[in-house]
Amino acid sequence: MSLRAGDPAEIGGYPLEARLGSGGMGTVFLARTSSGRPVAVKLIHQQFAGDSEFRIRFRQEVAAARRVSGAFTAAVVDAAPEAEQPWMATTYIEGPTLAERIAAEGPLNGAGLRNLAIGLAEALRDIHRVGVVHRDLKPSNVVLSPEGPRVIDFGISRAADQQTLTMTGRVIGTPPFMSPEQLQAPRGVGPRSDVFSLATLLVYAATGHGPFDADSPYLTAYQVVHEEPSLDAVPEALRTVVEPCLVKEPEGRPSADELLELLRDLPADLGGAAAAGRAAGRTRDVATQHHLATRDTAAPGAPAPAPAPEETGAPGGRGLRGRWRPVLAAAVAVAAIGGGVAALQAGRHGDEPDDGKGRTVAAPAGTLPDGFTPWRVTVPGGQEDIPDELRCVARGEAAFCGGGGVVATRIDIRDGSRAWTVESPGVPVQGLHLVGATDDTVIGYRFAAQDDPEARGDEVVAVDADSGEELWSTVSGAQSTAVTGRTRDAVVTGSTVITVNASDDAFEARDAHSGELIWKAPFPGGSRCAPVPAGDTLLAMCATDAEIQGQTVRRPVVHTLDPAEGGWGRAIALDGPGVPVGAAGGRLVLLREHTEGTALTGYDAVTRVDPVSGKVTNTPLDTTYEGTPGMAGSTVYLSGQTGRVTAFDPATGRKKWSRQTSVEGASGPVAGDGALLFSSATGRVVALSPSDGTVLWATDPRADGLTGEVGASPRVTVAGRAVIVTAARNTVFAFDAGRPPKSG
Repeated sequence: MSLRAGDPAEIGGYPLEARLGSGGMGTVFLARTSSGRPVAVKLIHQQFAGDSEFRIRFRQEVAAARRVSGAFTAAVVDAAPEAEQPWMATTYIEGPTLAERIAAEGPLNGAGLRNLAIGLAEALRDIHRVGVVHRDLKPSNVVLSPEGPRVIDFGISRAADQQTLTMTGRVIGTPPFMSPEQLQAPRGVGPRSDVFSLATLLVYAATGHGPFDADSPYLTAYQVVHEEPSLDAVPEALRTVVEPCLVKEPEGRPSADELLELLRDLPADLGGAAAAGRAAGRTRDVATQHHLATRDTAAPGAPAPAPAPEETGAPGGRGLRGRWRPVLAAAVAVAAIGGGVAALQAGRHGDEPDDGKGRTVAAPAGTLPDGFTPWRVTVPGGQEDIPDELRCVARGEAAFCGGGGVVATRIDIRDGSRAWTVESPGVPVQGLHLVGATDDTVIGYRFAAQDDPEARGDEVVAVDADSGEELWSTVSGAQSTAVTGRTRDAVVTGSTVITVNASDDAFEARDAHSGELIWKAPFPGGSRCAPVPAGDTLLAMCATDAEIQGQTVRRPVVHTLDPAEGGWGRAIALDGPGVPVGAAGGRLVLLREHTEGTALTGYDAVTRVDPVSGKVTNTPLDTTYEGTPGMAGSTVYLSGQTGRVTAFDPATGRKKWSRQTSVEGASGPVAGDGALLFSSATGRVVALSPSDGTVLWATDPRADGLTGEVGASPRVTVAGRAVIVTAARNTVFAFDAGRPPKSG
């Protein structure tokens, strides 16, 4: 992947040639030594350079990687952990990760599986012999090079004779491949934790799923701690070796040296996954998708199809938006289980497609479309490996959906049949799904293919609602996430589409159907802006270039904007960063972000902005709340990572009610027929009473998806009594709200 504007030309004297990936901790580049040898250079994100905890972790990563120099690991070539922006160069390893190999071709078997097992055990032996515990063995940290498997990324490893960082309340890792002690007592993790993780990884390689997989990372973590592994599909010879590695107590497991001896005695032909086992691929619901997302950790291997989003890599300041491959670039959060504790994951809010009238869903009417029957479809797009989700708007008997590898598609609400689909060829941007729709036009996003030299860039595209014919397109240069904390680069207002021009220095208004340019409004000098609809009012939220580049937006400014002529109105300064969630009583409502250093820790106040008077009111909440914000009617909601939904009065900041649900990582709300609907990437839906949060009904998962995502936009659309839900892998399904699918 080519370098981008703003990327350095060289790091530490190493000329850069391409990006290999980007994720939570940093960006990895392909570079060359003076002799021409390729190396992978990891550059820590600027927002973490001043964070003492991240500095300590990075120094430990460098030290641990330098101590390990076996044939099955990536050697450190150079590093500067004390630099203003720390970096480390390692040997560049060609090849796909194990996660990519399994996702593309299915489980390994025979000699390939045996060689992988022995190679990884040898790598683990070398790591442990120098007193290092890896602590994060998983498929994305294994590169399948032509010379054999390589273990990479020592980002959370530690020397066995050092103390771990004191990170109260946090466990860092990936649930399907973590040991019980990592979840219960992370500071006591030793070498035999890696043996447990290696065994889970070998089960995954042999079957396509992990030994403790469940429908959410929380249940997976519970099973790791309390339940026996599922090994029915593992070839018998390999099962006899991995079974003792998966006992709950570390002292009952073999050492890496002992494991290597056992693996060397395996027959050359191990066979494949047993037909009686669970269907391969379950791990992709909470593991493989996450592994492909954390592609920065695999960067010393094969070049990543696309980097992960920079602003969502860790709790921190807002940065310029990056692409994703495919969904998140931070650890999946783990709920408190047994003695285990939770890992925070950062996220941002996606766009909420509207119907051209400032509404995110059709108004509930209590009736079903004629001929309606429950249905479920999967919409193919231009990027098949991306576990993305669509977002939909309802217009009459049609639902128009877009996102991931799909610009837009038209689905009949009555039976789920598709009239047309317009695909997007490139790798999507996290959170950008669908702009909206008018009576005759659908507006979506098209992402440029990385290998297309003639591509203009990412575009906003208009499609005829009846035929699916492309009407017009315009290059979009927006970076809305950096300004507002929400990924919403364009909006539909009436029959007009407001976009940001290719230079990212002005708004442009076009007729939604014809594409005719109506007006252009240059941004205030030295600022970047994003459109913010607030009921019937169009606003712009702006931040200075300096704040955006420094990823420390502290004093954003809200402007009124004339939707007819593009004239700029009153400028209203906000006292701190805020995320727009909706409008009430003619006022824009935001949740104020609470940060500690560069880390976003939640929301501590409700901010209301009166566009007419310019008055700004900040109402503190009783504490700092984490979760995904949303608004319905005149109430603000925060849906927490573990399924707790809390309702607030935006005028007083008073908590109305709080309710624990079974839907982890939910987004919403959407107002249905007498209910508030929240749903997760798995397609699990819960309906709550608006008055007190009473659970009216809940459904089971309908797709394999991550439940650790924070900040997603609502996934539900209501058309009368029909509830249309989007989930991972471009899954869309619909049911009657009066007869929801039974849970259990």
